[in-house]
Amino acid sequence: MGVVGQGHTQQLQGRPVFLQQRPAGPRATALWGVLPYLVLVLLVNGSAWRYRYDRFGFTTRSSQLHEHRLLRVGSPLFHYGLLFVVAGHVVGLLVPESLTERLHIGETLDHANSLVLGGAAGLAAVAGLGLLLYRRLRVPAVRASSTRSDRAVHPLLAAVLVVGPAATASGARPDAYDYREGVSVWFRSLFVLGPDVAAMARAPAVYQWHALLGMALFALWPFSRLVHAFTAPLTYLARPYVVYRSRTPARPYRHLALPARPGPHRPRGDGRAAARRPGGPRP
Repeated sequence: MGVVGQGHTQQLQGRPVFLQQRPAGPRATALWGVLPYLVLVLLVNGSAWRYRYDRFGFTTRSSQLHEHRLLRVGSPLFHYGLLFVVAGHVVGLLVPESLTERLHIGETLDHANSLVLGGAAGLAAVAGLGLLLYRRLRVPAVRASSTRSDRAVHPLLAAVLVVGPAATASGARPDAYDYREGVSVWFRSLFVLGPDVAAMARAPAVYQWHALLGMALFALWPFSRLVHAFTAPLTYLARPYVVYRSRTPARPYRHLALPARPGPHRPRGDGRAAARRPGGPRP
C-alpha cells in the first residue's frame, strides 16, 4: 500500500521542474498505510463485542460517592475542553484548505484560530485531566476503584493531550509546518482507501507522535471506560418535559380544609361494637 506522493516543483535554471516523490518505505507504509485500518477494525469490532457481552459495562464507573469537590471542577473542565478539541480536529482535518480559501479565510486567520481557540481548549482539557488524575491518586477510595485499563488509558490520554498543544504551539512561527498540506491530506486519503503515506511521512515528529498516540488510544477505547462516550444521552435534548406535582397542596391553599376520606359506616347500635365495650351485651 505504499503510495507515491504528488511531488513538488523546484526552480531549475529559471524553469519550474516537477520532482516526483520517491515511494514510501515499508516502515512508513506500515505506520501510515496499514495501522490506521487495523485500529479502525479493532475499534468497531471491539466495541460491538463489548456491547454484546458487557452491555451494562458501558458506564463511567463513577466515583462521585467517594469524592465530589474535585470532580465537580475537573470533570466539566476536561469534558468541555475535550469537546472543543475534537471540534477543532474535525474542522482542521476534514475541511480542505481550498474550501476555506473560497470562504475568504486566509492562512493567517486559520493559524490564529488554531492557536487561540485550539490552545485554550487544549489547556482546559489538560488542566481538567490533571485535576482528575490528582484526585484519583490522592483519594484512597478513588484510587482503590481504579482498574488495570485505567492505569493504561490515563497516561496515554495525558500524553495525547500534552503532545497536541505542543504541535499547535510549533505552528506559531511564520515558516512553520502547515499541517493542512500534509497531515490533513493523509487523513482524508484514508477515507478513499488510498492513503497518502508520503504526506504523513514528511510531517514533523511531533505530529507523527500525536497521530500514533491517538491511534493507540482508539485501539484501547473498547476495553476501557471510554466506551461511555458511545452512550451519550443525546435524546435527552429532545425528550418531553417532566411535570412534577406535590403530594401536599400549595402554600396559599393550606388554610382550606381537606375533605374527610370516606370510610365504612356502621350504625351506632351495632351489637359487635357494644360487645367490645366493657359491660356490654354478649353476642
